[in-house]
Amino acid sequence: MTDQRHREPIFNMPRVVMAFAAILIVAHVARAGLPRAEAIDVIVYFAFIPARYGAVGPGAELGPKVWSFVTYALLHGSVVHLVINLLWLAAFGSPVAWRFGPLRFVVFCVVATVVGAAFHLVTHFGEAVPMVGASAAISGLMAGAIRFAFRSGAPLGVGRRTDASAYRQPAMGLRESFSDPRTLLFIGVWLVINLIFGVGTVGIAGEGAGIAWQAHIGGFAAGLLTFSLFDPVGSRPSAMPPDPFEEDRGI
Repeated sequence: MTDQRHREPIFNMPRVVMAFAAILIVAHVARAGLPRAEAIDVIVYFAFIPARYGAVGPGAELGPKVWSFVTYALLHGSVVHLVINLLWLAAFGSPVAWRFGPLRFVVFCVVATVVGAAFHLVTHFGEAVPMVGASAAISGLMAGAIRFAFRSGAPLGVGRRTDASAYRQPAMGLRESFSDPRTLLFIGVWLVINLIFGVGTVGIAGEGAGIAWQAHIGGFAAGLLTFSLFDPVGSRPSAMPPDPFEEDRGI
């Protein structure tokens, strides 16, 4: 019974990840079911539009200038865009959620989302093309995962394990991360993928909406640099928190 309990989470996402995925799906389905004018209004008020912060641009209200730093992550340009992000969320969000627990996981995602929007704003200031997608948050989760996933006994490390301890291996420091060949290879492949597929726009309700690689870079940087602030395990084996498989309570 004990072995079964410990193996089961490997095949089931943490509840906080499933809740995040459900929110993304519901948001996309709900917007897709709206009339065209209302669907465009959703983009105007909740997508991240750099032109809001210049002298001219759609949406002069203060509210969208604040909440769109986060709400853009709930919108997606197409079913394909959504499905790709859901797959990445399942792959990289799950190990981070098992390690962090629900509250830390949510705040970590919000930080990566906000930093991703900030990077996009700096590089696209004044542009009126909306940005959407949870990719900045997911990029942050990818960065967080590689801080511990390549450790010996971790999910992607030598002698990888399939029990709870795999997600509680000591984290690598930044210097160690950037000297680990597997981590460097992962970062290099991830950067190439973003440069190839992240530049461009997708259509949303008849309008252009950007999926900007700069936001992905910002989210990844935020995840890599702030990981230690959220990590309950730390870099030493003695700092083990309670079993995350037993403590996961969702949100």
